[in-house]
Parts: sequence; structure tokens; C-alpha cells
Amino acid sequence: MNETVSRRRTAVRTALASLTATALLAGCGAEVEPSGSGVRKVTVNRCGEPVEYTTPRRAVVYEGGSADKMFALGLTEHVHGYVMPPANPPVTESPWAAEYAKVKFLSDDLLNRELLVEAKADFVVAGWNSGLSDKRGTSPEILDGLGVQSFMHAESCFNYPNHPERHAPFDGLYTDLERLGQIFGVQQRAATVVADMKRRVEAVRAQAPSTRTPVFLYDSGTDQPFTAGRQVPPNDIISFAGGRNIFADLDGRWTQVGWEAVVQARPEVIIILDYQDQPATQKIKFLKTSPKTKNLPAVVNDRFFILDYNEGISSPRNVDGLEKFAAYLRDLRS
Repeated sequence: MNETVSRRRTAVRTALASLTATALLAGCGAEVEPSGSGVRKVTVNRCGEPVEYTTPRRAVVYEGGSADKMFALGLTEHVHGYVMPPANPPVTESPWAAEYAKVKFLSDDLLNRELLVEAKADFVVAGWNSGLSDKRGTSPEILDGLGVQSFMHAESCFNYPNHPERHAPFDGLYTDLERLGQIFGVQQRAATVVADMKRRVEAVRAQAPSTRTPVFLYDSGTDQPFTAGRQVPPNDIISFAGGRNIFADLDGRWTQVGWEAVVQARPEVIIILDYQDQPATQKIKFLKTSPKTKNLPAVVNDRFFILDYNEGISSPRNVDGLEKFAAYLRDLRS
């Protein structure tokens, strides 16, 4: 073949490949801006706000849910380090323990601006009002000014000022994986991961009974309990598995309620969210001894299900938690 013709055909194939990739991104709701410098830029929603991202190289992830989303997409090489507060279980217990070992442990404290600057981070993954917060100087606006790109879990966008988004919790998980796929240029990998999760979820839902077991999620608190409203993953876990969250009518995320409302709902199962620094055994002991709760049907019948912390916050492990809880409910009925 003539060398000049060969070069022209190669150039045409390259151009077509580039146009195809751009079209695929546009179809996913992202817009790619060509760059003569070779820096890839893409516009993706951060909550309800379109934000231009360049491909991150030194990401910092806050809590297990953020890290696991990156690891599930095969993005370990883009992660500089992780911040893991004491509530999180040891990373050695994670399905992605080998990936954690490849990146730096930065802190077991709350996320803060100084840590991100010191780490020379160019990207941070966290939730609104958990890792990203006005109070701690880590709002997206402040970080934008420092040159640190930020990504917020879609599930947490429910109460993000000025640009709120509403997602059912599992839909928020899928959205996060798809958006991260767009930012890092791994859309097909993200599509594959999400499709597998949806397949597993539908398999559970297909077995869910029509009679719904009343379920109370106990996060923490003795004077007043902290629990899950309908805007956080445990609500979907309970519902998809065949239960009924007794506080599903609360249009909020993690929220405080009164013990009187718990007693009135008479839950038959209690899900205990297991913190590393507030173990499930301690919470169960309280429920069994407190005059307010010791006569609840779930307590009398010793029906406690332990939900790992990283199965309860927005994380790929939500699906693991769902499968385990569904199996627990099926065993109760057998």
C-alpha cells in the first residue's frame, strides 16, 4: 500500500474513533471539550450543576463508599489516598482490600481543607454534609477556588443548596458510577458494573414477598434514635428485600425520631448499622435493656440483622447488603 494513502487512512480512522467517543459521551449526558494540549475535559453534573472536569490524577476519597466506587470502576491508579473516619470498618475487611493497599492512608479524621492541600489533591469524592461541608471549609465552591475538583454522591444531593437533585438511593448509586465513568473516560466499564448491579437487585426483588415485614433501622442514639428516612440506601434495601421501613414516610436522609414512634410502629425486625466505633453488640444490649424498647416484637424475638456500615452508606456494597438482608427475611419465613 502507498505510504501516503496509508497515513491518510490511519488519520481518518483516528478522527472517526475520536468522533465516536465524543458521541458516546454526549449520549451519556456528558460533553467533551477537545484540547490541543492533550488534556481531556468533560462536563458532568455535580448534583444539579454542570461542571467541567479534567481527568483527575491525585484523587482523595472520603469514607469507604467513595473509595469503593473508584475501585469498582478500576480507577485505583487515579487515587492518591483515602480518609477513613473511625465509624468505618477496617479496610482489610473490604472486598477491595488489595486496592486500598495500593494507595495512601491519609487520615482517620474528618475531611478538611488542609489535608487536601497537603496531599496536592486534584479531585475529592465525598458526600454533601459529610466530607464536603461549608462548616469545615470543604464546600465545592471553596475547593474550586483551590483548584481541587469535587464530586458529590448523588444520594446526598437531596439537600445541597442551590443545586439539589433527587434520586432514589440505588438510582443515586448507579448515577455516581456512570458519572465517574464519564469523568475518567471509562463509560463502558461503568455500564458493565451498573448492569451487573441491576441484575442482582432485580433477582432479589423477584423473590420479595407481597406481605411486608415492618423494619426499623437503628443507626445510633439512646435519648432519641437516629434512623433512615427514604432518601438513603437502607430504605431501598428494606423495600427491595420485602420489608417496610417504618420511617419510609420521612422525606429525608439520616434523621432523628422519637422512641414513641418506634414503639407505635411495632417493628418485627431491627437492622443495626454496625459502626467500628459503635459496635452492633453495644446497640443490641441497649435495645434489650431499655424500658422503651425491650418489649418491641423484634427485640422479644431476637430479630436483629447486622448491616455493615459500608453496606448502609452509598456504596457498591449496598447490593451486598440487600442480598444478605433479603436472605435473612426469607429465612424468617421458612
